[in-house]
Parts: sequence; C-alpha cells; structure tokens
Amino acid sequence: MIRFLHTSDLHLGKPFGRFPEDVRVRLRQARQDSLSRLAATAREHGATHVFLAGDTFDQTTPAPRVIRQALNAMGAASDLVWVMMPGNHDHANASELWRTVAQDAPPNVRLALEPEPLDLGAAMLLPAPPAERHPGRDLTDWFDAAPTGEAIRIGLAHGSVTSFEPGQQGSASTIAPDRARRADLAYLALGDWHGQLSVAANAWYSGAPEADGFKHGGAASALLVEIAAPGAPAQVTSRPTGALRWTSARLDLSEDDDVVARHAALLPALAERGATLLDLVVTGRARAQDRLSLMEAAQAAAPDFLWHAADFGGLGMMHDTEDLDALDRQGALRAAAEALSREAADDSLPPETRDTARAALSTLFTFALES
Repeated sequence: MIRFLHTSDLHLGKPFGRFPEDVRVRLRQARQDSLSRLAATAREHGATHVFLAGDTFDQTTPAPRVIRQALNAMGAASDLVWVMMPGNHDHANASELWRTVAQDAPPNVRLALEPEPLDLGAAMLLPAPPAERHPGRDLTDWFDAAPTGEAIRIGLAHGSVTSFEPGQQGSASTIAPDRARRADLAYLALGDWHGQLSVAANAWYSGAPEADGFKHGGAASALLVEIAAPGAPAQVTSRPTGALRWTSARLDLSEDDDVVARHAALLPALAERGATLLDLVVTGRARAQDRLSLMEAAQAAAPDFLWHAADFGGLGMMHDTEDLDALDRQGALRAAAEALSREAADDSLPPETRDTARAALSTLFTFALES
C-alpha cells in the first residue's frame, strides 16, 4: 500500500511583477511556505511521500536563496520522502539548477531527472521529465512497456493532455489522455495546469498548492492518493493547502438594485480579506448617483484586502430629469448633458456614436457628482 500527496507548479521565485512590492513579498512568501503546509497535510493524513510533478521553480535560474530554502523546508520534513521532477519552467536541461539541487538535497529528497523507473519500495514511479520547455513529443510513451514486476505502477508527468486555451490545437508533445489505461498505471500524477482537474478516475492534475492568478476558482489544494495494492483503484481526495485566496467577482446591476447592499453581499468576511486578492468587475446599468455610491463603497473596502481592483468600464448609466437637475439646472453643463443624453437614446444614430455619448455622459456625471 502507498499513500502520497500529489502536487505541482509551486513556481517558487515567481516575481509577480504586476503587483506593488508589499503584495509581491506576501505572494512570494506564501509560495515558499506552501512546502511546510504540504508537509503538514501529508502528515495529517498519513501520507509517506510527496510528489512534485514539475515546475517547482518558476525559472531555470532561480536565486540560490530560493533553492536552498525549498530544500531546507523539505529536509525539515524528514519523515516524508519528496520526489522532485522537472517541468517546463525548470526543465532537466537546466543543468546548473539541477546540479545545485542534487548537491544540496537532503537525504529524504529524490530527484526524477531521467525517464527510468524509480523504486519507492511500495511502488514503482515512472517519471517523464521534460528536457526542454517544448519537448515536441509525448514523453510518457515509454510508460507502456516499462518493466516494473508486480509493483504498483505510478506515472509522473508534466504537460497538457489537451489544449487548455480556446482556439489552440494539441501538439506532438500532448500527453495521451488515456495514458493511465495504456500503461496499466494505478495513478497518473500530472502537472502543468494550475487548477485541479480529473482526466480520468486515476489521472489527475493536482493544481498548484498556492494560487497565482484569478483563472481557477476555489481554494488551492493538493491531492491525497491512496492505492491499497497492485490492481486496486486509486482513492483520490482533494485537501486544501492555500494560504491566500484569489477571488474574481462579478456584479451585474439593474436599475432597481440597492447597489451598496449588492456590493457588500459579495465581499468575503472581514477576517478573510487580509489574505484575499479581489478582482471586481461591475456590469449592467445604474443611475449616476448609484454608480458614485458604489465606487465609494468599493474604495472604502479596498484597504481591507491584500490587493483590490474594481473595473466599472462595463457599467452603463441611466439618466432622467432628476439626475440632470442634480448635475445642473441650467447653463452650459446642463446643455451638454442634455445633448449627450439625446444622442445616447437616439436609435437612428450608429451604435458606436450612442456608446460614445453614454461614456461621455457617464464621465460628466461622475466628475460633477464627485465635486
């Protein structure tokens, strides 16, 4: 029997250049700390091994401090066996990186740098380490005929079983989706896709143990896998590991909404906000005063979060006489607002002209109400 934790794509040393420096520090530290959280999760559930299915490091030349601290964290969990395999960001041809790792690795860290069976005692691991960023072929082909005796067969690979981007086709390096069946694997541990995804009952992408973007919903986690004996089905359970939450929220408004209440309802609990990155997109339509109230509510909540952004570009504005009176009862400002309002509502004009008028009127209202 073997019980292990499957994870991948730690991307240690990732710079997170789009964020302010204080946020970057938190994001990088959370990724470094994910190793100790993985160890704690493995121990809690009786796992003996942790499989890192590629991209442990974000690049082929991580800072020496990043490498050493990662190995120190694994060495501190000396009751676990850690198996590290290169990915496409830290591929096997990065000879200096893997020479340093091999030189400094503690005894409980095993490196899967070659496509050859690795004896784990309770199982045989078949790794498919990428030798370059774009290998150009399915590196798991050799699994099918690999001799492992009567041992439990586990595959470890990094790459795509399909194209995950719209409009893109699979390439020669695409991993066969049915590789686990073809190679008679008890389990195929995959890395590269940063969200958790089941390819088959016994073939999974673990996802990253610490999120690094808004693309994948849900809390970051790793997979606890138990295989009772050769031929027995793999029991796979998701276990949370993330310290920070990346939340993408959409607020679609209509004329009758209490916009401030709607905004408050989608925010996480106050105690969670300091560890949350929130990307808010507002769409629909609202009156000018409601738009301003919503912007003020978002601005007031922003300091509670590790990082906060609010996009109001998709929010259309509705106007009536009362709104125009609030802007100005007469004079040039009122005349300009009335002219824009007529253009925005004139169906005889081209759509782009009406859109431009709405945008200009929204800007006019926003500036006027703010002042």
